[in-house]
Amino acid sequence: MKRGIAVLLSVGAVFIAGYVTASKWAIRHDALIFYDPARNNRPVPVYVAVRRDKEMQADAGMIKLPVAILNHGNTVKYTEYSFLANVFAARGYIVISIQHDLPTDPPMVTKVGELYVGRLKQIERGVANIKFAVREMSKAEPNADYDHLTVVGHSMGGDITMYFAKQYPERVRSVVTLDNLRVPFVTSGKFKILSFRSHDPQFKTDPGVIPNDNVCEKEGITVVRTQFQHNDMRDTGSEEAKVSIEGMLDKFLADTDNADSAPVQVKAPQVLAPGPVTPYVPVGQEPSKTKAATR
Repeated sequence: MKRGIAVLLSVGAVFIAGYVTASKWAIRHDALIFYDPARNNRPVPVYVAVRRDKEMQADAGMIKLPVAILNHGNTVKYTEYSFLANVFAARGYIVISIQHDLPTDPPMVTKVGELYVGRLKQIERGVANIKFAVREMSKAEPNADYDHLTVVGHSMGGDITMYFAKQYPERVRSVVTLDNLRVPFVTSGKFKILSFRSHDPQFKTDPGVIPNDNVCEKEGITVVRTQFQHNDMRDTGSEEAKVSIEGMLDKFLADTDNADSAPVQVKAPQVLAPGPVTPYVPVGQEPSKTKAATR
């Protein structure tokens, strides 16, 4: 078993090295800010990652880029998931990471006993941000498939992701969540779902969020139960956590890109061996550079 884990980590290390190298020269990163007139010109910052060669092919009308929407966790910035963005971009996706909460927003107040512990307002705001950002990006980067989105999110962003998939299943190609805790999984089988789960005493998944194994197998849902902590599932996490997540995400995307629209058949949820992790309290800093766009 230990040898198998070592092999997995070695392969994952190759993935990381490849993505890091690619991000330096092959992947274009850009920061934009859109303003939503329907919400008092609310700023909606987005961070875009796309392979330069794929973007050129799309601009020439040779291909349409698949689209991944990346949603951050509560108090975390939209720029703190580059290890995920690079996996998608390296596979030819245009990645749109959205900043959902702003310094001017009132603090979130959770209420035990209410739907999603009183977070519905913030979740619905996230969904509105996705719809608006996609509409504006379709003007800025028109040669992409905005009708079939891969939606991705960590923690609160995972809840926004799953809620969007519930509300607009016809617009969803696949779903990836990292430790979403409140919104139950979509079990319609209309698209594949990959979800990484933490082993963290401070972050407990609400009852009814994760379907049982039989439902997962039937509906094409892959649940990866890790020994990593909740806050390891972002750029500040341990290298072991990021390597493992990158490797399995890459395989999931390969299967998705090569498969037809039928859900993937999964025999059982996968399990990762524990790795050394340390607790982390989100700090959240403003990105160093952002350019505004009035489109």
